Amino acid sequence: MERNRLQRVVVKVGSNVLTRKDGTLDVTRMSALVDQVAELRRMGMEVILVSSGAVASGRSEVQPLKKLDSVEQRQLFSAVGQAKLINRYYELFREHHMAVGQVLTTKENFGTRRHYLNQKRCMSVMLDNGVIPIVNENDTISVTELMFTDNDELSGLIATMMDAQLLVILSNIDGIYNGDPADPASSVIREITPSTDLERYIQSGKSSFGRGGMLTKTRIARKVAEEGITVVIANGRREQVLLRLIGILTGDGAGETLSFTRFVPSEQPVSSVKKWIAHSEGFAKGEIHLNEAATELLTGERPMSILPVGITAVKGEFEKDDIVRVVGSDGRYLGVGRVSCSAAQAMAVIGKHGEKPVIHYDYLYIEGQ
Repeated sequence: MERNRLQRVVVKVGSNVLTRKDGTLDVTRMSALVDQVAELRRMGMEVILVSSGAVASGRSEVQPLKKLDSVEQRQLFSAVGQAKLINRYYELFREHHMAVGQVLTTKENFGTRRHYLNQKRCMSVMLDNGVIPIVNENDTISVTELMFTDNDELSGLIATMMDAQLLVILSNIDGIYNGDPADPASSVIREITPSTDLERYIQSGKSSFGRGGMLTKTRIARKVAEEGITVVIANGRREQVLLRLIGILTGDGAGETLSFTRFVPSEQPVSSVKKWIAHSEGFAKGEIHLNEAATELLTGERPMSILPVGITAVKGEFEKDDIVRVVGSDGRYLGVGRVSCSAAQAMAVIGKHGEKPVIHYDYLYIEGQ
């Protein structure tokens, strides 16, 4: 990866990077990361920072007067902590004479194309004016069923939305291991391609202070790499990790050694609409079920639209332009797409020949393709 191709980078900083063992914010590490992001900006790269840490910031500032459930705690701590977190970033970046802007979002903001593009325009104008966007989920209004899995999922959406060339996910381990990370015999998998089988390697445990784990990171990383973006999982606690990592990726870090896992990006171009659709399963309003012939065609090498003749069932209540799941003849989830008609109209043409596509290929995402 040459530097002249590395113009826009998304850096996700996880809770386990920014917090101490007691769950409070580690300002020293935060300052070190800011110094590195500032250096990348001086090198001419645009950087979008997806930062956890609001809940940790708030936890040390307020003691609840009564017992709260998990959602209430998250809302309280993040409401107090987000103000403290963004102020920390503001002061640290100001030392480098750099401006930052806060972007708080929710999963619902990615649910429609209009809201999606509004966010993109907002962050684009920030970057155009030299402002570093600092993105986090708006936990004060998010409830369980509408939350992102964690900020890994959010960072993947931001990277694809903003057409980044690189997504760096900073965690508290060096990458994806071929065994238990605690086992000295295990080692970091340096490179992962679409054909790499990871099921036996990934640990299912979640982070101590975060909501996700390596399963989530791997799923997101693979999906983002399919869309042509290089993804790296690295240890945010390593000294100068961002600068060393960028040096290795651009070829400027001669002799530099650093353990990390790189997900090799697809060379097939993906349209901005398909990038949005690829991450839209959580917003699906219904399902389209296919027969065996349509399933085989859809999962083959040749791209195709979904025609009524190949549909066996329509489930849910959806309208034209809504997102729906696509289910194969064996009941397996295949992907998502944007429908060209309502559920009632789709049901009226099930199994018929000579009808227009219910989902055109341009608005269809099939996993693994």
